[in-house]
Amino acid sequence: MTVSANSTAEQKKFNIDTVEHAASTPDTPLPWAELGLKEDEYNRVVEILGRRPTAAELAMYSVMWSEHCSYKSSKVHLKQFGDKVTEKMKEHLLVGIGENAGVVDIGEGWAVTFKVESHNHPSFVEPYQGAATGVGGIVRDIISMGARPVAVMDPLRFGAIDHPDTARLVHGIVSGIGGYGNSLGLPNIGGEVVFDSVYQGNPLVNALAVGVMRHEDIRLANASGAGNKVVLFGARTGGDGIGGASVLASESFDDAKPSKRPAVQVGDPFAEKVLIECCLELFKASVVEGIQDLGAAGISCATSELASNGDGGMHVELTKVLLRDPSLTPGEILMSESQERMMAVVTPENVEAFEAIMDKWNVEYSWLGEVTDTGRLIIDWDGETIVDVDPRTVAHEGPVYNRPFHRPEWLDGVQADSFGEERPFGGEAVKNAVLELMASPNMCDKSWVTNQYDRYVQGNTALAMPDDAGVIRVDEETGLGVAISTDANGRYTYLNPYEGAKLALAESYRNVATSGARPMAVTDCLNFGSPEDPEVMWQFAEAVRGLADGCQELGVPVTGGNVSLYNQTGGVAIHPTPVVGVLGVFDDVARRTPSGWREDGQAIYLMGVTRDELDGSEFANLRGHLGGQPPKVDLQAEKLLGDLLINASRDGMIDAAHDLSEGGLAAALSEMALRFGVGARIGLDEVAERDGVDLFTLLFSESQARAVVSVARSEEVRFKDMCSARGFAHSRIGVVDTEIGALDFQGHFVLPLDELKEAHEGTLPKHFG
Repeated sequence: MTVSANSTAEQKKFNIDTVEHAASTPDTPLPWAELGLKEDEYNRVVEILGRRPTAAELAMYSVMWSEHCSYKSSKVHLKQFGDKVTEKMKEHLLVGIGENAGVVDIGEGWAVTFKVESHNHPSFVEPYQGAATGVGGIVRDIISMGARPVAVMDPLRFGAIDHPDTARLVHGIVSGIGGYGNSLGLPNIGGEVVFDSVYQGNPLVNALAVGVMRHEDIRLANASGAGNKVVLFGARTGGDGIGGASVLASESFDDAKPSKRPAVQVGDPFAEKVLIECCLELFKASVVEGIQDLGAAGISCATSELASNGDGGMHVELTKVLLRDPSLTPGEILMSESQERMMAVVTPENVEAFEAIMDKWNVEYSWLGEVTDTGRLIIDWDGETIVDVDPRTVAHEGPVYNRPFHRPEWLDGVQADSFGEERPFGGEAVKNAVLELMASPNMCDKSWVTNQYDRYVQGNTALAMPDDAGVIRVDEETGLGVAISTDANGRYTYLNPYEGAKLALAESYRNVATSGARPMAVTDCLNFGSPEDPEVMWQFAEAVRGLADGCQELGVPVTGGNVSLYNQTGGVAIHPTPVVGVLGVFDDVARRTPSGWREDGQAIYLMGVTRDELDGSEFANLRGHLGGQPPKVDLQAEKLLGDLLINASRDGMIDAAHDLSEGGLAAALSEMALRFGVGARIGLDEVAERDGVDLFTLLFSESQARAVVSVARSEEVRFKDMCSARGFAHSRIGVVDTEIGALDFQGHFVLPLDELKEAHEGTLPKHFG
């Protein structure tokens, strides 16, 4: 339904700063510093406009030139993702970096769009709404591409599990994600939950969404065609989220700053659910030229980006915006980040059809203006011009910083400090170490979290937590589907940012391959401290270089993502945490491989080689140690392992597969046994001798390019021949035993599954109820 604009009496009570007024009052002081601009940035705005900006223009530039919106500190490094892409890597890429989300061709005329973004700062200030609106925002990015959202995932990082503030954040954030995602009817199929004191004042809430569409349904957002109408629809604009991106997400937390509470948005998932259906119908009926979601920077972003991406300009009357709060100033209306709003461009002949669809879904809308051929973005307030800018200078030609960076002096000392503590020796001591590991905050059972999410709504979920990857069926008839995994290891990246980023990519790639899918594309969320610190900037530059090099070597392109900087409190940054999401494709999800064994008598194989690599490991973490070099990454070995796992899955050779990463072989065997409550007899002496390591190191080392699989007896010869033919190390380490109810590490110790389960499942309920 359309509603008349706000009354003139209300509009008049502001002392409106028009363009004409700005030109005649050059010396008026403006609050550019409070809005997050630096002095040289403000001076550049003055230079671009040839006069001081109006209050509304200042609001627009400040929010669009913020770190969160403009990527001003990271752009110079991120271009490597484009520079290092080969033609072969682009083969399945339909839409790349620069749009709302990347789009990948998965075959049979189907396309998938996926992206991960951060909502870190808002989630610390207001955990429930911060996390909920993080889900809402990423889902709107997916809708604006023309896709139907089909799943979400959430990689989360919290402070120490026993810190008094952690429970507030865990309860708020987990229920915010569950409350919003469940209400949208989207399955939450995976993610991570990590506890580390470095995230105490800066929890990381990264949200990923995935959507599906036919190739012909892909839509890009731009405002072209003079005379086309510009319309805002969805929820009304309120005072929530004002300056969320420009101030909250673009600075570090500091006691000296004013409270940042009002800067968090408030979400309504039911309004968003209606918006999803409404947008998909608009696209299907071809009544819109393009749709832009309103996220960070709100109307400032939507108008400037649409106009900048188009071939002309735009003219808008701001008093036509429907408000929840009539006291908002023009600048606040432009900066508000109220949720569940979209902007569309509609041809005059489609106006009636557009309004009919709005009325059908009972969605409010207001016609704000039209596309012009002036090349200018002009915004009026009650007929008086308050914004007159070249939209490119707002949306795309903001400042670009080549910030200084250097390798930290402390790093040599850290890398020289290898894990040298006494290692458990003898069966009983190793058994207790396994129990301690599996009960630890990072390795314990996460179902306390995942049970608050609906994993199976819509009926297309083929795998979800606790399996290695989330798997969604795209086409009911053929079984075509996708697998997605997200991974990061801040400890590895702290020790060596270049290798750490490659390790995150390798693990995510391996998880997707373990499920049986062919890895195809990457999205990333790069969480770091302040770019104004040259050591943090070095970590960032190295991680981006590592990720770009790794993607090139594995042949998977980065399709898009997000950078979150200023994750630090009181001068102390988080560990550099590049979260890497990998998307893989199944010809038929019926062939997916779960992460646990079930069939009695199946052979258990360890694929790959184990070295003494405990630096940065979960076991070292339990002993309070962080030093040395992370495990060596060999992407050619990862690629080969991936090929073997995918072929073995497709040809029905393996019935279960689990990658080895955090917690090593001890964690993999424990999780595989607990997955369906089925035990096994395990013999490790032979493989320990082959690799030249002791029992403890074999179980706890985090060497890469390894996996454990269970193989049907009838397939054993074929499986071994396949591994041998490719020259990939493999060793039979046990047999599935459905009667035993334990993991029997023969000649060393027996670990009853009941005892393991109790240790594994007790940790989160103990801390969070």
